Order: sequence, then C-alpha cells, then structure tokens
Amino acid sequence: MDNDLSSPAHIMKSRQTQVVHLICLLMAILAQSRLTITNQQLLHNLSNGGKCRELIRMSEQAFKKLCTILQSDGGLRPTQCISVEEHVAIFLHIGGNDLRYTFVSWIVFRTIISLESRYIQQPKGDVVPKEIQEKKRFFPYFKNCIGATDGTHVRVKVPNKEALRYRGHKKYPTIKVLAACSFGLKFAYVLIGREDTASDSRILKNALNRDDKLVIPNGRYCLVDVSLPHTSTLTVSYRGVRYHLKGYSLMAPENARELFNLRHSSLRNVIERAFGVLKVGFLSLEVHTNLFILVKHNRTFLLECCILHNFLRVEDRDKDLEDEVLQEVLGTPTESET
Repeated sequence: MDNDLSSPAHIMKSRQTQVVHLICLLMAILAQSRLTITNQQLLHNLSNGGKCRELIRMSEQAFKKLCTILQSDGGLRPTQCISVEEHVAIFLHIGGNDLRYTFVSWIVFRTIISLESRYIQQPKGDVVPKEIQEKKRFFPYFKNCIGATDGTHVRVKVPNKEALRYRGHKKYPTIKVLAACSFGLKFAYVLIGREDTASDSRILKNALNRDDKLVIPNGRYCLVDVSLPHTSTLTVSYRGVRYHLKGYSLMAPENARELFNLRHSSLRNVIERAFGVLKVGFLSLEVHTNLFILVKHNRTFLLECCILHNFLRVEDRDKDLEDEVLQEVLGTPTESET
C-alpha cells in the first residue's frame, strides 16, 4: 500500500488534483471580485445614473420599497460581502434583462417566495370588478365574472431522455403555466410545471381538484378559451362564431352571439396581456430566450416573477408598457368604451 502511495503515478495524480483545486479556488475568488465590482457599479447606476427602470424594470422608489418589505416581512438580511440592496438588484437585473449569469441570489428567491400569500390572492367574488362595473358594454352582462384563466409556455432545459415529454407544439422543450388573473392584470392563481404534451383540459382539471386549487366562488365564473369545457364556473364563447377582435375590425357584430363573443374576447384578453407584461418585465421568461431554466428551479423562479409582477401592479404600474402589450395583443382598435 505504501509503495502505491509513493509511486510516480500516484504522486502525479495527487499533484494534478491539487492544481485543479487551486484553479477552482482562484476562479471563485476572481468571480467574487468581479461580482462585487459589478454590484457596486449597478447600485451606482440605480441611484445616480437615472437608469433604474432600464436596469431592473422598476422605479428607484419601488426598488427601495421592495427592499424594505423583503427585510421587514421576508427576513432578508445582508451577508458579509453583499448588502440587501445588492442581493435584490442582482436578482432583478438578471431576471429583467435575460442575462446568462451562473450566479443568482437564491437568498432573494426564498425571501420573495415567502410573500406569495401577500401578493397572490384569489378573489372572494363579493364585489363586481370596476373594469366591468364602469363600462356599459360589460355591465350588467358580465357582473359575475371575476377574471380570466389561460396558459402559456416557458422554455426549459431538460435531460435528453425526457425531452420528448416537454416538446409539444414548440420545437424546443417547454413547460406550461396555468394562471388566473383579475381585470387589473394581477395574477390570482398560478400553477407551474406541467410538461408541454399535457392537454389544457387536463391541466385545468388538475388545478380545480388539487389541494392548492383554483377557487371560483359560488355564483361567479372565469372566462376561458373555447377549447375548454363550458361549466357553471368556466364560461367559453360560442363555437363556430366569429371570436377574435381582428375579425370585427372591418365588420361589426351582426347578431347577439357575435356581440357576446366580441365582448368575451375583449375581456378574456386580459390574461394574454398579463402574460405579456410579465414576460416583457422579466425577459428570462420569453419563449424565445436563450436562457434555459432547469425544470427543478423553474417553478420557484416563475412564481417569484409572478409575485414581483403583482407587486409592481400595486406600487409601480407602468402604463406605457401595458399599453404597448395591449396593442401587440389586439393588433387592432378595441370596441368603443361606451
């Protein structure tokens, strides 16, 4: 045994291992050094450069309030090397600009998740949404409607042996995200992580029957796509009748069913707009992104983005962004607001 340990081959292997460890240590020190410089530059630009919204997708005032909430309610604390503001700025900068950083502040991840019940709440159905009550074309016809439900795709990285499960309509692996939102573009329910090959009806059925289920109060309903079943709590449009808003841009509704479909479409597109604002605000969620998110991490990251999305709808609503997404979704002027 002693002869083996002192053999030239063993000594060479031991030295190679030591060299590898030394290189890894030097790379870690260099990465931390660069990260610290980047953090300092980022905070300087946020405070003095007038680039807050460009860098982290929110105003400086909203950023400061978010840091305060994460400290007071989420328990976020500074580390020896990084302040709370740096932790939060790094996360927002990466998520909002589609950067391929290998380091992300998982401390911030866990803290934001702890705020889920505060910012993602299902409606009680005890009031008529003002977006319906204040518009004659919707009230009283849709007075019992509390929002819309639909799904979207997010690109993910999966092992090759599992890729087929996650490759459905897209040419690359994705997972489906089912969400319900209010007419104020706030997410009320989010179910994340079914493979792309799962059908929409199967995902919705799971959402309505799981422990943390989508709750639709008695006497209320959500608007859903025509591909889903029509029930007392899920309202679809008339099948075989013009539906999409573009179809009414040149010819007005000619009968009651077409009028219903037009107004159903005008209301249901709120979920498309919510997804649109979410993806623009957090470019890492774009289906065309080059940033792959591992499935095991994806649920946490997506949920956090939805929580921050709702936070911004309250604290720092960007009407220009919402209008931009609205025009992209509609592609045509909407029905008169009277």
